Amino acid sequence: MLKKLVSALRTVMSVPADNPRLLQAQYVALSRQLPLMYFVLLVNTWALAFTHWATAPMWLTLLVPALLTIVCAIRARKWLLTVNRPPPAPTTILATLRGTNGLAGVIAAGFAAWSLSLYPYGDAYAQAHVAFFMGITVIVCIFCMMHLRPAALTTAVVVNTAFVIFFASTHNITFIATAVNIVLVSIGMLIILQYQYRDFTSLVNVQIRTEQLSNENLLLANQDSLTGLPNRRQFFQALDTALQEALAQRTGLAVGVLDLDGFKPVNDLYGHRTGDRLLMLVAERLTSASSDTVHVSRLGGDEFALVIKGDISNDALLAFGKHLCELMHESFELSDMSIQIGATLGFATFPATADNATQLFEFADYALYQGKDHNPGTTCLFSASHREQLHADGVTEQALRRANLETEFYVLFQPIIESCTRETVAFEALARWKSPELGSVSPAHFIPIAERIGMINKLTAPLLTHALKRALSWPAPIRLSFNLSAHDCATWESVSTIVEIIENSGFDASRLDLEITETAVMQDIAQVQQAIAQFRQLGCGISLDDFGTGYSSLSQLHALALTKLKI
Repeated sequence: MLKKLVSALRTVMSVPADNPRLLQAQYVALSRQLPLMYFVLLVNTWALAFTHWATAPMWLTLLVPALLTIVCAIRARKWLLTVNRPPPAPTTILATLRGTNGLAGVIAAGFAAWSLSLYPYGDAYAQAHVAFFMGITVIVCIFCMMHLRPAALTTAVVVNTAFVIFFASTHNITFIATAVNIVLVSIGMLIILQYQYRDFTSLVNVQIRTEQLSNENLLLANQDSLTGLPNRRQFFQALDTALQEALAQRTGLAVGVLDLDGFKPVNDLYGHRTGDRLLMLVAERLTSASSDTVHVSRLGGDEFALVIKGDISNDALLAFGKHLCELMHESFELSDMSIQIGATLGFATFPATADNATQLFEFADYALYQGKDHNPGTTCLFSASHREQLHADGVTEQALRRANLETEFYVLFQPIIESCTRETVAFEALARWKSPELGSVSPAHFIPIAERIGMINKLTAPLLTHALKRALSWPAPIRLSFNLSAHDCATWESVSTIVEIIENSGFDASRLDLEITETAVMQDIAQVQQAIAQFRQLGCGISLDDFGTGYSSLSQLHALALTKLKI
């Protein structure tokens, strides 16, 4: 029992060192309150000395107050210098608070001894002033040191103990009653002090928890939960910051966008769990290639981004991109399998090809997809020719959005000849566009743009209608081959539109071959499989175009009701 009491007393009377934030909050509060306490203490001290000037010895009315003033002035100045300054290290704060706690008892004892020493030299009024000085001053000290509980308790105990013992010994009923009043008031204040200190500590802990939650939320908002890499939001913040630094320092900057080749088939074939593990390994490899000047982020899905600070030549940038692509091409060893994919990377540089963050990212993204279209598995650097092509694409896109799809688009037919008999067995419908603004536009140009802006479905309907109408006049054996985009098979709405056009055309569906690319199949195998089933129910043939260019497996293709493979 005694040990517990001693332990509890030691806890109450010591400065805890286990909460640096609490120490910091106490330090900041005391830096504002202790100078005020010392000011009030000194004013009251000299007021008491003045009322005893004519009756008490000079050493009590001048020398001792002067000595106490020097001590208080030094302490007040020390605390004043900390106002509006960043708090020092927790170890320094702890040492300061413990020093203040230790001095509290010494200073309180000094002032109590001095004031009581004046008591014999005064008349009744002066003696009452001594009692008033001790009673009111201790209240101020308790209030000003309330955030340092042990110092406030020490001051209250020292002053009140001396006050009670001394005035009780006078046998003056008035002073004894005053002592009792002061003790009761002090006890009440100390109880309130305990409540206030507890609330102060709780408030600091709540602030700590709030900051922790805020930091966690900030981390969640800026970090990819799967890979631990910075996410898309953080990437653009880092890009803006890096660009501002590059502008200020007049240095270069490069942005890269990396897309994995063959990830979706792996994800579809082995499941999302395997896909997630693969993405984590990809992130580890990219992180291993990063440095203080290379910032790696995950944009989403299987797309990653890089911010490369500092001046770097095009050759060095392409060499670095080649290294990353080679890293991605190396086999990824999972616990139960070995997986091989690839990556294509697009770069744009500041200030050579772009002058703001938006352009840097868009140009890098454009370079990426130029690389995927023309040379997948490599690095493509955005160039002046890409800028011209991008401008041309923008002009084409605007013309496409304004185009009259019924009158401007038409089909030509390319014969398909049997190699043995040299006879024409079918015609493949080829989309053509003659724009009143641009003239004849190559399908290699406008079809990718139509797919990108989501207009390919609107083109498919009139082109298929025209092709079927023309094919009605062909002899019965001749077949019609028509190409479908990946977007045409992506939704039930678009599939239903195609089915309706075929049914209403009057053309024999068994003479119609619908061509889809292997890449389109791999975008969503399940949906394409259902779309093929719908077309097969009509009697249409299904051809797989560009077989061998994607990442499909034979088992996946076997599940599709294909009638032809075009290699």
